[in-house]
Amino acid sequence: MHIRKLKSVFVYLLATALFTSCGKDSPSPAPEEPKGQDKYVLITMSDNNLQKPGFVTAFNELPSGNVINNGSNSLQGLGFGGWRPQGNQLFKMFSTQTNALGIEELEVDINGKIKASKFIATDNNTNGSGNFVIVDANSGYYWDGAAPLKIQTFNPKTMARTGDLDLTAAVEERGKNIPEILYRSIGQKFLAVKNGKLFANITYAKTNAAQKGFFDDYFPDVYIAVIDIASGKYEKTIRIEDTGSIAYINDNNMYDFDTNGDLYVVTQGRSATGGKSKIVRIKATETDVDKTWSLNMDEIQNGGKFVSVFAKDGKIITVIPNQPLTGGKDGNINFENVWDFYQIDITSKQRTKISGIPSVTNPGAAFCAIELDGKILLRVNTKEGSQNGYYELKGTSASSVFNVTAGGSVSGLYKVTAQ
Repeated sequence: MHIRKLKSVFVYLLATALFTSCGKDSPSPAPEEPKGQDKYVLITMSDNNLQKPGFVTAFNELPSGNVINNGSNSLQGLGFGGWRPQGNQLFKMFSTQTNALGIEELEVDINGKIKASKFIATDNNTNGSGNFVIVDANSGYYWDGAAPLKIQTFNPKTMARTGDLDLTAAVEERGKNIPEILYRSIGQKFLAVKNGKLFANITYAKTNAAQKGFFDDYFPDVYIAVIDIASGKYEKTIRIEDTGSIAYINDNNMYDFDTNGDLYVVTQGRSATGGKSKIVRIKATETDVDKTWSLNMDEIQNGGKFVSVFAKDGKIITVIPNQPLTGGKDGNINFENVWDFYQIDITSKQRTKISGIPSVTNPGAAFCAIELDGKILLRVNTKEGSQNGYYELKGTSASSVFNVTAGGSVSGLYKVTAQ
């Protein structure tokens, strides 16, 4: 009995020693990774000129009430007419420092300080240079006017060019020997990715001057090349019939995907003030333009065009002019309150004017509507500036979320997680 007790004590002490020894040798818990902090980033354009000067500010929460966007923590620069954020990155097609054409990334730190970061430079003499689309975190495509018959590839993470696709053969399938066609390009105005395919517009222009490729189309139809992303091979060309320029290229890419994956594309028409403007559809699992469906501005009013599109749950949100559009220095197209918000049922094409919101100026390079934190927000700017912010849409009525009182007209809002 005594020996058994001694053995029990020995076993107990040995087990305790082993347990203690193992505890000392166990690695300490790894330090937690620093948590990111959400930042709501707002851009405004402070003057209506081609340099698009303005400000960008990061807020710790969605702004409300009256907002100042040119404070001590704001970044001032150029090219702030709009932007094209993707994922957790902020991209725009113009350099903050010089307004040069290309692809720029803005970085936001944990303290809310913003800086212009990496920049992919492109030809600075051809509008559309820097038009881009992102496939995933490591791959994307862009167009550079220095090589108009090629589409460049790049890595969005490193912001480095990685190669190109030569699509000369696709462009030359038509119009090769037509002397009136003075300029050709592919991807200058429209680049989209859907179901493993890259869609890129083909331009056949009657001019070769500074604005080449814009409202100078030779053909009455818009042509779009379809390229297989995995192989990089050109497959076919599809077309949008009887319309005009597919887009006036800027940070507003003029297309959107519905919840079910259908792609809706804006064509702006024969001239800067419209004519034959449409919104057309490429269904989620298809690569051809849906010939059974389109929204035609000419059926709504003469002398108008679509300038933006947002799609969600079988509804389209866009702005429609409430009077014929006029261009030039004294025209109403850009800075007069002639644009009204509408919600359109895609199946029936029934239009409902959104209430609670004034007539606004042209969103231009900004998106007319965005989705943020589960809210649909409408960009609202009036000529006199009394309404200048974002409204939240509920049903077919909208109400103000915040109003910017300093810094310029609102041109973009997005949420990123800063590390």
